[in-house]
Amino acid sequence: MTDLLTALSIIFIVTGPFLLAANRFDLPTVPFLVLAGIVVGFFVEPELTLELAQYGIALLVFSFGVEINFSAVRTVLVDSELAAVGQILVVGSLGFGLGVALGVPPGDAIYLGAAAALSSTIVGTALLQREYDTNLVRGRLARSLHFVQDLLAILFVLVLSAATLAAEPVAAAVGYGVALLVAAVVVNQYLFDPVGEFAGDSDELMILAVVSLLVAFVGVAEYVGISIVVGAFAAGLAVRHDPVDYLGLFNGLESIKDFFVAIFFVTIGALVVLPFVELGWTASLEKLLLAGVLVGLTVVVKPAVTTAILIYQGYEPRTATLTSLNTDQVSEFALIIAIEALVLGLLSQSVFDAIIFAAAVTMVTSSLTQRYDEEIYRTLADRGVLGDRHEKIDDWSSVPTDRSDHVVIVGYGRQGQRLVETLEELDQPYVVIENDPSRRDVVTAECDAYVFGDAMERYTWEKANVEDARIVVSTVKSELVSRRILSLEFEADLTLRSGDRETALELLDAGALYVSHSELLAGQRLVQQLRALFDDELTSAELRDQQRAELESRADPVFKPLR
Repeated sequence: MTDLLTALSIIFIVTGPFLLAANRFDLPTVPFLVLAGIVVGFFVEPELTLELAQYGIALLVFSFGVEINFSAVRTVLVDSELAAVGQILVVGSLGFGLGVALGVPPGDAIYLGAAAALSSTIVGTALLQREYDTNLVRGRLARSLHFVQDLLAILFVLVLSAATLAAEPVAAAVGYGVALLVAAVVVNQYLFDPVGEFAGDSDELMILAVVSLLVAFVGVAEYVGISIVVGAFAAGLAVRHDPVDYLGLFNGLESIKDFFVAIFFVTIGALVVLPFVELGWTASLEKLLLAGVLVGLTVVVKPAVTTAILIYQGYEPRTATLTSLNTDQVSEFALIIAIEALVLGLLSQSVFDAIIFAAAVTMVTSSLTQRYDEEIYRTLADRGVLGDRHEKIDDWSSVPTDRSDHVVIVGYGRQGQRLVETLEELDQPYVVIENDPSRRDVVTAECDAYVFGDAMERYTWEKANVEDARIVVSTVKSELVSRRILSLEFEADLTLRSGDRETALELLDAGALYVSHSELLAGQRLVQQLRALFDDELTSAELRDQQRAELESRADPVFKPLR
């Protein structure tokens, strides 16, 4: 325990300056965390780093289990299943085959294939994903794809826990894993809410209960001889609930997750064995060759395969490309598989070092591709690399062919719904553009014309017949979306939305008819209410009743608790 605390202290001391530098220059934090880890590796023993990595990955997998939202991903689950399985089969087979071709024993080559095929839940959906992406088709696809891959990875981990390919030990390990997952579902459905009622309003008690539950599941996993990662994942599923119901609890868990995300990247860097510094020339060249093959498969081949599968399934090239760029890194599950295989003596140190080195490189490159994903897509699209298929938009949309002189509404949140209600009262035709699969049922039930597509793509606007539209109203508070709409140069007047005054002015100068600035409007409304109070035009009780009635009348039915 003392050694672990010492190792954590060294990590904090070394990592601090790196994070300060990243924050000062507004740079991605992942490369700096990995670099800090490389420095830490010179001061912390590899055995301690491996132990920290195992527990850190387990806690991150727990966090992922907590955040799984089946209602959110079910609309794209079938498509992501095919993409995940196809990606694993193609890229995994290439990794295995190239490993064998380079002289790696078949047993070790299996782990190379797993490292190439599996993608990181942390990088893809937790740390680097833009917030608004989670409500778009590509966000749902990415989460669903990672979920399917993680389930397959857990099966791999369970088989590995048996330490043999004999039928009886493997069946026992898989049986224990399934039992833990079933227990997690039972706890989630029948025990979690009663515990929450018993805890009352005490967030501290709930966090303590959740930590106890995590320890219990991890302890059971260790007791029956399977990976603690499986126990941690099961504990996450047991805790999974709507964050609105347990806001304090999930805010606390989010902070814990952020802490272990940083620890994870630092330990990855600490496990890196530097070529030509800690290894001789021959060993360094061999490791660089293996790592280079793994990086190429992960950064180039895997996204290309995923993009091709999604486009074949009818998704737009932009959605397919941006989704695939969430898969261009080595998975934390692949790392826990490699660590456990190394501990069991099933994986050679040289191949393990190559996997770790490739993981560190792809974690860094992925942070860059996430930041510049739009530029990458535009470059590929402008050069004609991507196809031009729109079956999903056609299948999910309904616009009368004679629709004209209408209003195009981007986004069907609270503002979008109120606009539709108003337009229907005025008997004004409209078309709603939405890209959140969780809103499909609501939109199809409440709107008479709609397009389910990406507002960043021209075909979506063609589907909405924007050339004959009277006005376009975007309710999406995204500068990227607003500027893209302006760049399409429609004849219709554009009403956009902004989160700050400076951007609102820039959008007006760029040609927008009107820009809704929510903070400004809220401030003006507050000033009006205060003046009414001071002038005795409104009493405090009347203001409270007025606010309550307004909030109740404007409740957003889309955002219902998800289970």
